[in-house]
Amino acid sequence: MDEVEVVVAHSERATLRVGDVFLKVDADQKRLDVEVAAMALAPVPTPEILWRKPPVLAIAAVPGTALGRLGEPSTASPAAWAAAGAAIRTLHDAPLPPWPSRGKDLAELTADLDSECEQLVTNGVLPADLVDRNRQVAEAALRPWTPLFTHGDLQLTHIFVDGAEITGIIDWSEAGPGDAMSDLATLTLGHEERLDDVVAGYGTDADLDVIRAWWSQRSLLVIRWLAGHGFDPFAPGCEVDVLKSRM
Repeated sequence: MDEVEVVVAHSERATLRVGDVFLKVDADQKRLDVEVAAMALAPVPTPEILWRKPPVLAIAAVPGTALGRLGEPSTASPAAWAAAGAAIRTLHDAPLPPWPSRGKDLAELTADLDSECEQLVTNGVLPADLVDRNRQVAEAALRPWTPLFTHGDLQLTHIFVDGAEITGIIDWSEAGPGDAMSDLATLTLGHEERLDDVVAGYGTDADLDVIRAWWSQRSLLVIRWLAGHGFDPFAPGCEVDVLKSRM
């Protein structure tokens, strides 16, 4: 009998694996709605939906291996990273999905970032100079953007490859109209050495300054949440190290 593996679990959602089946349990019905709709629309490889019975979505495992993992060196080839960039470009060039962005607008994002920076310093989570420097870097991402079809949570564990072929992109619950550079930044977070490979596949209009700004912004915004949900942003190569690399 296959064992039940807890892939990720916190108060908002959980993902379990039983053999070649993933069971996603989500307290937010809208996230599952978005996930199903996005996978149907996305012009890139996505998992097969086996069945759905709210609050559970069952999907089949995709072949291949994850592009990498935050905090660990990626063994994927430069060609695989370039293929990931090309797949993201295909997604961004697709028609916008027919639902509003699940993200925040520029004013809300700026306010949240300023509040989070204050909390990080006030609560002694990070030193003020580290927070201040990365808040300056993050400013480049706080600009108007043209919404494109984005994945919304494009961590490198969400892209699967076989050699230089993309075999599947998973976890679409945050998909919708958004900032294309945020997708590229999330993918390359903690793997700055792979950015050139991704851009080679994506195309020349990738804004490297904005991508780097998103590294700082994303890290600042998630550190306290991660620490409060059983993850370690202080682990080598993870979010705090990403912030330190901007100093």
